[in-house]
Amino acid sequence: MRKQLMTFVVPALALAMNVSAQDVKITIHANQGRDKINKEIYGQFAEHLGSCIYGGLWVGPESNIPNTDGYRTDVLQALKALKVPVLRWPGGCFADEYHWMDGIGPRERRPKMQNNNWGGTIEDNSFGTHEFLNLCERLGAEPYISGNVGSGSVEELAKWVEYMTSDGDTPMANLRRKNGREKSWNVKYLGIGNESWGCGGNMRPEYYSDLFRRYAVYCRNYDNHRLYKIASGASDYDYSWTKVLMDNVGNRMNGLSLHYYTVTGWSGSKGSATKFSKDDYYWTLGKCLEIEDVIKKHSAIMDGKDPGKKIGLLVDEWGTWWDEEPGTTRGHLYQQNTMRDAFVAALSLNVFHRHVDRVKMANIAQIVNVLQSMILTDTKGTGHMVLTPTYHVFRMYQPFQEAMALPLDVKCDSMKVRDNRTIPMVSASAAKTKDGAIVVSLANVSLDKAQEVEFAIDGMTAKAINGEVLASKNITDYNDFAHPETVKPAVFKEASIKKNIVKVKIPAASIVVLNIK
Repeated sequence: MRKQLMTFVVPALALAMNVSAQDVKITIHANQGRDKINKEIYGQFAEHLGSCIYGGLWVGPESNIPNTDGYRTDVLQALKALKVPVLRWPGGCFADEYHWMDGIGPRERRPKMQNNNWGGTIEDNSFGTHEFLNLCERLGAEPYISGNVGSGSVEELAKWVEYMTSDGDTPMANLRRKNGREKSWNVKYLGIGNESWGCGGNMRPEYYSDLFRRYAVYCRNYDNHRLYKIASGASDYDYSWTKVLMDNVGNRMNGLSLHYYTVTGWSGSKGSATKFSKDDYYWTLGKCLEIEDVIKKHSAIMDGKDPGKKIGLLVDEWGTWWDEEPGTTRGHLYQQNTMRDAFVAALSLNVFHRHVDRVKMANIAQIVNVLQSMILTDTKGTGHMVLTPTYHVFRMYQPFQEAMALPLDVKCDSMKVRDNRTIPMVSASAAKTKDGAIVVSLANVSLDKAQEVEFAIDGMTAKAINGEVLASKNITDYNDFAHPETVKPAVFKEASIKKNIVKVKIPAASIVVLNIK
């Protein structure tokens, strides 16, 4: 891997040759913020996949595992601490085979179903509409419902919207009341289909565009509810899908989804989550950062029809995808979560911050026990739970939610990595919070060298600084049930302020979040 010297200017990139190795300079423009970082960028995704729902979020009220009305108490508390802003459900691919009326009414009378997308698991539908929406209320999260377009009907989705959001004397509202819920839920986000180009129906974009227009008509706004209708968008590099939808649907949609996974490919081995080389690690970061170019290209297409940026781009599936852990159920996508995954989370969030004029939501895949999850649980009845390094990144980044994104100039070294990608050795982001503080994230991706960072803040006099750091002995380190705190945040002490210049020494392979007042 060949190193070169570059200046990274956010949002633009420009070349510079006047900074010595490991000498990083940053300028934060505290008075030039224009766009808010929607809290929904820190959204989560819960699909009926493996043990995400059953054994992860839900064990049922009769379980020996401590629970609160059927929700795992330890997971519930951990998610409350994370301040989850929005939660997407029931899929994913599962959504387009899910018939919501099978998941309401007395649990003992609900029909079972086979999960054809994920391992052929038989599910009892004990976790349905009431259980999901009540969970969102407990967490203070906005529910994001993915509707069944692939195998469902317009009538089915229309009735689901009525069931959830109508307070009138209507058939579905009365059915909801019969099932124990008097008042409607506050449901804002509605996805009309999921991955309609693939598992959601294998459709052409022209055909899906017409379906969206039809479904959207009958998904009504009841009483004071106003739905934010989201079209099933492209997978990573499929720019033609976005163009067709912008041409044929346009402002009939409020948002357009985008899926992007940091994955080696869709056939054969995707690589181990815990056993990887330095070269694999740096390649992963290069692939992760390519999402920025993908967002720019989709945004440019959207700008052609929507220059006012009224239609949001929602990255409602993103994250790492590795091979399943040995000994786990095939098709359940249970993978461990190392410091490498924490870097993917930090770098991706930093990218989203740079594009908040168009990116209005992002939902990492997934919340518990699946892919790049926040939490891992032992589903064999022992009741163990562990927080992943990715969880800690999301918790450390909380101050960015609803803060004003700030432009910043970053001068640092870069590295050429496999597949002809280039990565900066320091990824940074900054925002101004409602109380006037500046929050800064700094990720030193180098595995062997600390970074001396010096930054100035235009438009603010810095007086006090504190922060946290997430690091570990090895980039392959992770938390498991026997060692739940191998990777955890610590107080960061290597920061000082002198004459409004902040100096920071970031250890190798570490993620730092600073709060400056």
